Amino acid sequence: MYARTTTIQADRSKVEDGIAHVRDQVFPAVTAIDGCAGMSLLVDRESGRCIATTSWESEAAMQASAEQVKPLRSDAEDTLGATSSEVATWEVAVMHRDHASPDGACARITWLSGDQGLADRATDVYKTLILPTLQEWDGFCSANLMISRDSGRIVGTVTFETRAQLEATREAAKDLRHRASERLDAKVDDVAEMDVAMAHLHVPELV
Repeated sequence: MYARTTTIQADRSKVEDGIAHVRDQVFPAVTAIDGCAGMSLLVDRESGRCIATTSWESEAAMQASAEQVKPLRSDAEDTLGATSSEVATWEVAVMHRDHASPDGACARITWLSGDQGLADRATDVYKTLILPTLQEWDGFCSANLMISRDSGRIVGTVTFETRAQLEATREAAKDLRHRASERLDAKVDDVAEMDVAMAHLHVPELV
C-alpha cells in the first residue's frame, strides 16, 4: 500500500469549512479514482495546519492519479484559505488497528530523517519496539509507519480515543522517540498533535 500526504497551512477561521469540503466533496471524488483505498484528515485547529492522506493499492495507481487529484487539492486549498501546501508520497510499511477511532480522537505524528537505509531499519524497530509499547498505552486506537526509501524520511502516527489520553502519554512518547531515534541513528524533524477530523484510510493490517 502507498499513500500521498498533502500538508496545508490553512486560515484558522476556515478549518471547519475545509473539513466539511473535504468530507463532502474531496472524499467522494478521490475514492472514486482507480486504485484509491481511502482518505484521512488531521487538523490542528489552533495553528491551522491540516494533513490530508490518501491511500493507494499500488505505487502505479498513486502515480497515475497525480493529475486527477490536482484540481481537488486546489479546491481544498482555496476553501481552507491556504498560504502554503506540501505534497509527499510514501510506502505504508506498518499498519495496526486495535479498534476504530471514535469522534474526538487525536493523533500524534512524528517525522524523522536519516540515511537511505533508515526505512528498512525503521520498519523493524517500529514492529519490535515502538508498536508493542504504543499498544500498552491507555486509549490506543491505531498506529502506522510510512516510509520514503529514496529520501530517507519516515513518519509515524499513533491515534488515541481522546485528547486527554494523548496528552497523558507526552512524556512516555518523548522517551520512546529518544530511544528509537538513537537506535535508528535518525533525527526527529517534527512532532505534531492533531485532531482526527476524518478516518477512512482503509489500509489493511500490515504488521
